[in-house]
Amino acid sequence: MLRALALLSAMLVALTGCGGTSPKASQTTPSATSTDDPSSAPLTNVVPTVRDAAASMHVVTHVSRSGVNDGGTHVSTSVFVPKSNPPAGGYPIVALAHQTTGLSAECAPSQSDTLLGLAPTVEGLLRAGYVVTVPDYQGLGKPAVTDDEYNHYYPYLDSATAGYNVIDAVRATHATVPQTSTSWVALGFREGGQAAWAANELTDGYGSDLKFLGSASISPVAEVSGLADAAQNGTLNDAQKVVYIRYLAAIGREYQYDIELDDYRRGAAREQWDAMLSCRPDAPTAPAQITAADLRPTDEKALAALRAYLKKTNLPQGPALAPMLVIYGDTDPVSPGAWTDRALDAACKMGDSIAIQKRPGPQTDPLAALAWIGDRFAGAPAPNDCGGRR
Repeated sequence: MLRALALLSAMLVALTGCGGTSPKASQTTPSATSTDDPSSAPLTNVVPTVRDAAASMHVVTHVSRSGVNDGGTHVSTSVFVPKSNPPAGGYPIVALAHQTTGLSAECAPSQSDTLLGLAPTVEGLLRAGYVVTVPDYQGLGKPAVTDDEYNHYYPYLDSATAGYNVIDAVRATHATVPQTSTSWVALGFREGGQAAWAANELTDGYGSDLKFLGSASISPVAEVSGLADAAQNGTLNDAQKVVYIRYLAAIGREYQYDIELDDYRRGAAREQWDAMLSCRPDAPTAPAQITAADLRPTDEKALAALRAYLKKTNLPQGPALAPMLVIYGDTDPVSPGAWTDRALDAACKMGDSIAIQKRPGPQTDPLAALAWIGDRFAGAPAPNDCGGRR
């Protein structure tokens, strides 16, 4: 039984102190050696379309930071250099943060010949003249150096960890590709959209040695408080069941002494647990076998604790440094438009500058942000649609 009443106040303190993307007082800019002399190995298992667009492809292992306990971690990132000549000042860098397909190490872009479906996006960015870095995130991939058991897992939806991983991927890319500039933009879809947004909030204190120009988030998983109510009411759709279960698994690792997972799972949810966390071909069939009752919190105490954890996950956690682009759909199966609207309203009230594009149906193409990214590198004024949301 979750010790929610006894631990809730202490847990809220812990949630404030660990993870999230604020307060900035706890952030530090790593020294020039924070990449720990990143090691690089050739990346060969990639589809021909990307190979044809890239002059070189490598997997780089480098140091990053956990947003859960502020400990150092080793992570991997895939780096792609275009065939075009570098412009004056060096290649600009686009950090492409990926959608999550599973929580195990093999569920990483560097372990997939299609880069988990990101190959067309990487190709498009390369042909536009950008160096592209695709972080695997902590606990995913096979970095050349492994960490202690506590930090060698993927803290799913921990925005600070994802943001740190994105920033450090750019830092490692700049260290290993001398033709790059320090100018960069973050781009991501779904969980990657959250990572790009979080990097924007963190970079003022953590990435100030780089020149950050903005973040583009496509259908970001930004505001997820509704998952608690949907689990309680039995209205989780199959896509949301996957996010919900992966999140439970992650906080079960992060707060293992405070949470009892069986307060949130039973029946088919327990039976399909491993499948739901994997990126195996049979994983997509698992959610349909799980009923609403299998995922309903045991009682009000468990529900209140879940809401507290999810609040820590939500964005924004603090103001963003640079302009943002958010493209999202009104009927997205993971994050309904109304949820993203709440996140945008809160970010606008913090003074963020956001270009907002709400479109019919789900939005899944990161290259929809290509023109906006080009404008950031060109120094064009950034559009801001926050006027009516403040």
